[in-house]
Amino acid sequence: MEGPVEVICADGTSAVSDRFVVAVCTCRRTRTPPWCDTSHRRRAGQRTAAATDVDE
Repeated sequence: MEGPVEVICADGTSAVSDRFVVAVCTCRRTRTPPWCDTSHRRRAGQRTAAATDVDE
């Protein structure tokens, strides 16, 4: 999304980002909810590396 952005969370709290581009996390792996911190990328990379080790 283009920022600044304000998100109202399910518990009623609000999260504000002043960044010019922001992504909302949908995988729930982020350490900075509700914003995406690309934690899903690290997890996918670990699976790929493990699959490569098994194939060798």
